Amino acid sequence: MNQDDGHNGPLYEEKTRKAHVAELQQAAPSKKSFLIQIYGPSLGRNFPVDRDLITIGRDPANTIQVDQENVSRQHAKLERISPSVFIEDLGSTNGTYLNDLAIKRERLRHGDLIKIGGVVFKFVSGGNIEGLYHEEIYRMTITDGLTQVANKRYLYEFLEREIARTIRFGRPLSLIMLDIDHFKQINDTFGHLAGDYVLKEMCKELLKQVRREELLARYGGEEFVVVLPETALSTAATMAEKLRRVVANHHFSFAGKDISITISLGCAELSPMATDPNVFLHEADARLYEAKRAGRNRVVA
Repeated sequence: MNQDDGHNGPLYEEKTRKAHVAELQQAAPSKKSFLIQIYGPSLGRNFPVDRDLITIGRDPANTIQVDQENVSRQHAKLERISPSVFIEDLGSTNGTYLNDLAIKRERLRHGDLIKIGGVVFKFVSGGNIEGLYHEEIYRMTITDGLTQVANKRYLYEFLEREIARTIRFGRPLSLIMLDIDHFKQINDTFGHLAGDYVLKEMCKELLKQVRREELLARYGGEEFVVVLPETALSTAATMAEKLRRVVANHHFSFAGKDISITISLGCAELSPMATDPNVFLHEADARLYEAKRAGRNRVVA
């Protein structure tokens, strides 16, 4: 005899289904949503999620074509099941990553980052879709799409502001320039997706050490800069050594393979006689290359 005691049977199944639908409706994005490409070719391109099925892959027949070797012909799909949007990997060779985690199928939330091959999309959803789009475009002008730290443009804006402040109030200003040792070898051995992972994972760890009034920025490639307002050279050197240890001791693992990572760092303090940002950066860069010539995985200040 089938007996519905509140924990099994058709009544319980219907309650469970309604509860699941209610959960999706509560946390789901608005029907108006889109993907914006924040890293890779066609930077800033906008793909509206305006149909129930959107496919992503290397094949031109896909709704969104990503023409890269490390992208499968049919790589992933977006499925709109009102009021939610789901992303599903289609058995791709290199996987689909949502917020740096490999996924099979997940529901998307506003602000999620989707990595497919060498391209990063951001899922944007909300009421004022036009406002959100322009806000994201502005973020792209000051943020590195892969690592989500400040980009070179914003680094110069920040430096000019802090240099002017340093001169006005007579306070010290230092910066650290750092570079991943043998990064090309990492790409050649483990592949470019592993190289992207190392850059993102390293930045994630470095950001934990950087205070709100300081700045971590991607200068270019595998080279990064930390700007330290109101910090003398000796303190900057101590900070640099801390960053060196953080990276050297961190466990980097991609696709089941451990990757050993070290960084070299150079420090400089702003001189009252040379207040040009390029001169300041060049001085730290020269110390960085001293560290590399001395054997790497060290700080020169």
